[in-house]
Amino acid sequence: MAVELSELVHLANHWLAPECFQDGCPNGLQVEGKQQVQSIVSGVTASLALIEAAGDADLLLVHHGYFWKNESPRLYGMKKRRIAALLGKEMSLLAYHLPLDAHAEYGNNIQLAHRLDLVPEGALCKGDDPPIGYIGRLAMPMRADEFAALLTERLHRQALHIGDHDSMIHRIGWCTGAAQFGIEDAVAQGMDAYLTGEVSEQTVHIAREEGIAFFAAGHHATERYGVIALGEALAQQFNIHHRFIDIDNPV
Repeated sequence: MAVELSELVHLANHWLAPECFQDGCPNGLQVEGKQQVQSIVSGVTASLALIEAAGDADLLLVHHGYFWKNESPRLYGMKKRRIAALLGKEMSLLAYHLPLDAHAEYGNNIQLAHRLDLVPEGALCKGDDPPIGYIGRLAMPMRADEFAALLTERLHRQALHIGDHDSMIHRIGWCTGAAQFGIEDAVAQGMDAYLTGEVSEQTVHIAREEGIAFFAAGHHATERYGVIALGEALAQQFNIHHRFIDIDNPV
C-alpha cells in the first residue's frame, strides 16, 4: 500500500496542530521527497546517521529537524551533507517539535508518563494550553532511589538524581528534553520531584535548596516515544510500514 505524501502530511498536521505553537523551527514537512509514501522511519533527531540507517524509506519522521531559529540559513558543512543525503534518496523529512511534546495522545510527555506509570493531573506551567509538561502523581509512591532505578530500567539510561535518596515521591512534575527550567514551576506547585532530560549547573542548587528531588534521564532518552507513537498511528491509518531507529545518544 502507498499514500500520497500530501495526504499523510495533511493528517499529521491536523492531529498535531502546529499552528497553535510558537516554536523555534518550522513544524511539518521540511524536505519534500517522493510523492508516494510506502514506508516511514522515525527517530529522535534527523542526524546523518539516522538518514543513512533509514535505507530506502520514503519518509523520515523526527522530533528534532532542521532550520532552527537564529541558526545560519546557509547550506554548507554538516547541514549540506544532511540535506544532500535526503535529496539523494528522495526521502521526505517530517518534523514536529513542540507540537509533539504537547500532544495529548502521541506526545513525548504523555508517552513518557505511560512508560513510567505517571498519572497526569494538570499543566506544569499554569496557563499552558495545550500543556507541554505536566504535574501529577506516581501510580504507586516510592522512594527517590527506587524511582531513579525505575528510570534507568525503563529508559535504558543511567538517570542523574539530585536529592535525598530516601525521600518519598508522591507528586511529580515532568517535561521531556531540555526543560530543566521547569523545576521552578514544579516547586511552585508543591511537587515532591521533577523529571526532565537535561540538567544545568543552577538546577542542582535549586533542587537542594528547595528540597525537591530532581531527575535528569537524558534529552534523547525521554524523547524517543512520541515519534514512535505518531509513526505507528500514521502507519496504521494508511496501512504502510513503520520502524523506529534509535541512534544512540548519551545526552
